[in-house]
Order: sequence, then structure tokens, then C-alpha cells
Amino acid sequence: MDLSRRGFLQAAALTAAASGLTVACGGSSGSGGTKNGKDLTLWYWGGALSDKVVAEAKTHFSSSVKLTTASIGGDFKQKLTTTLAAGTSVPDITGIKGEDIASFLPNAARFLDLNDLGFKKLSSQYLDWKTKLAQTEDGRQIGFPIDIGPTALFYRADLFDKAGLPTDPDKVAARAKSWEDYFALGTELKKKVPGTYLVNNISSVFTQAVGQGTKRFIDKNNHFIGDQDHIRAAWTTAIRPYTLGLDAKINDNTWNAAIGKSLSTELGAAWHALDIEQAAPGTKGKWRVCAMPGGPANQGGSYLALPKQCRNPEEAFKIISWILSPANDARGFTDAAIFPAAPAAYAMPAMTGPDAFFGGQKIIEVFGPAAKAIPVSYEAPADAAVMAPYMTELTNIEAKGKKPDDAWKDAVSQAKQIARRQGVS
Repeated sequence: MDLSRRGFLQAAALTAAASGLTVACGGSSGSGGTKNGKDLTLWYWGGALSDKVVAEAKTHFSSSVKLTTASIGGDFKQKLTTTLAAGTSVPDITGIKGEDIASFLPNAARFLDLNDLGFKKLSSQYLDWKTKLAQTEDGRQIGFPIDIGPTALFYRADLFDKAGLPTDPDKVAARAKSWEDYFALGTELKKKVPGTYLVNNISSVFTQAVGQGTKRFIDKNNHFIGDQDHIRAAWTTAIRPYTLGLDAKINDNTWNAAIGKSLSTELGAAWHALDIEQAAPGTKGKWRVCAMPGGPANQGGSYLALPKQCRNPEEAFKIISWILSPANDARGFTDAAIFPAAPAAYAMPAMTGPDAFFGGQKIIEVFGPAAKAIPVSYEAPADAAVMAPYMTELTNIEAKGKKPDDAWKDAVSQAKQIARRQGVS
């Protein structure tokens, strides 16, 4: 299981919102008809945008359009894909999750090219690597960056102190500079504070280790490379906490209880701070953040897009440009730990202040440098599908005691089959 827990933690609360899907969609926004409509709809999921900024957008643009929003629960990608394929009840503006954007690029014709609406004039305000991930080979821009997911190490300073370990972020980062250093730290921690675990599951380690590299599962020539050394190395890294007894093996709904008790650290993106705070409010002031072992990676970070059925493209583009302006991006970080894709926001007061949940630490001092040091890697449209068997097999190791070497062979075999079905050679 990956660490995209915002959806997991809020799924129950948002299921009800999904039931209002048809009502919130604006009826039949087909490809024909007017392109200066006065009623626009926006789909997103809980935590994707600042609810406060979205609410203000409704008022800010009320003189020109009526903006109706729907926070969609459940499988957002599936609901969006189904709606786009049907061609009716399509939202005028929609979110697209970062892990899904590559899979939408082959069907870029279903979205408007934001460059035609003025994105080129604004693009320099956003991280170039993030912008390009939502760009087709011929230069069509289908996504406007919302956020990114620079990763770091979240840790319980009180448990570290109890174990006689450093608690200062810089000192902890120095002790956990490499993955092996991190595992050694975890071994010492568990010895001195029995009942604690270093990682929630080994899939989370694998996800981060893969993200630290410049290659993933498919190369730019559409060749499968999921059996090469860089993926095997990430796999070996993920297995280490399992063999050392540092793995809590959490692959179900028990994470909420564990985060406030037995988990001493979490590997995750900036947005994961909100998940920890919501799940364990009683640990306020006990957490800190430092640089992640082995260097930063990017996990998540989403986009806003305009389906081709958008009933007022110019006004819709004004709305998303306003919601995702650097100033409002900074507010999104304050409201919901949504880390901006616009670097100018990093120096704004909304992001530079101390965070009470993290003991008054200015966590931007960790995530800001991480954001700028994220390695750029190519993500193919089929990447997520090809990665899935590795995650499944890692869970089989934890849940069924499957031998790691057997799990690796099965993961590669299944990944190759999926790759072939997806047209990967």
C-alpha cells in the first residue's frame, strides 16, 4: 500500500459527496453548444485543493459565472474516465491526480490545450519538471500544476529522546543519511523502545526508493526495464526493514491507530503531514521532519484540467489560474499541507511560519530544498499499471510469508505480462 492516505483517511466522509455526482455535474455538458456558458462545474477530491480558496473562487467570479463544485469520493480516476468516455455530465474543470496524469496523455484530445488559453505566459512560475509531466510529445499542455509531493522523513522526537537518540532535525538527518543508516537507527530505536516500528510497510519504502532514481519501469523508447538493476536495488532496500523486524506490516485500516502509538517514523510527501495530524491529534508537538534517507523523491502532486466539453474555456482558465496562483498556492499549504508547484510561494509568510504540530519547526526549510532537488524521471502512461505487481508481491511477503526472491520473480513476470498488454515492448 502506498502512502496516498489522504484518500484513504477521508474516503468514508467523501462517499456521501459522490452520491451527489450527477446533480453537481451540470447535466449534459456535451461537446456541442455554447462556449461562453454561465454555469461551470469543478470536480476534485478531498484535500486536492484548499476548500477555503475554492469557496472564495465562487465569490470572486460570481459576476461572470456560477461555479458549482463537487468533492468526489471513491475511485476518482475511474469516475472521471467513465464520464469522459460517455461524453455527458462532464465537468468543466477537473482534477487529475499526479500518479494518473501519464495515463491520460494518450487521450489528450479529450482535454483542451491550456497553451491556447494562456498557460505559456504563466508556465515560468511553476516547476518545469512538473509542468512537463502533463505535456504531450507534441507540446499540448493538458494539466495546470496544483502541487508536488517532495518527500522527507517524519519522526517522533519524543520516542527518539526516550531511546537516547538525537532529536534535532539536522542531527537526525545526519544519522539517517543513507537507507542503511536509517535501518541501523531503527534497530537501535526498537531495542531501546520495544514495541515500536520504523516503517508502516515495505511497499512505502519501495515507492520512495524508486522515486529517488532517474529511471522507473518503462523507458522513453517504450521498453520494459522493470527487471533492471535500479528496480532490483529499490526492491532490496524495501526488503531490509522486513528482515530486520522493523516493519509494522500495516496493509489495512489499522494505520490510524498505529500512527499515534507504535510507528516511530513515516516516509512521505509534504501532504502526508496533514494525514498524520488528522489521524493522531494527540501527538501534537511530538513530531519533527528531516531530510529523507537517500535523498528526496516526488510522491503525488496533481493538476487541474479542462475537458474538451468545457462550456466556457476562457473563464474556466481564469478560475484555475486564480486558484493556483502562487499566493493562493501558499494558502493551500497552510490550509491542507498542499505543497505548491510554484516556487515563489516558498518564501511567502503562509509557508515560512512555524508549525505547532511539528513542535514549532519551520518545515518549509526541509521541504523547500527537497522540492528543488527532486530527480527527474520519465513516467510512461503504463507505469502505474506495470508497478502494481511489485506492490502486490511486497504485500504477499508481509501477509503470507512469501520468500522475497520468489516474490521478485513473480512481480517481474506479472509486470512483463501487463507491459505487453499495454503495448510496451
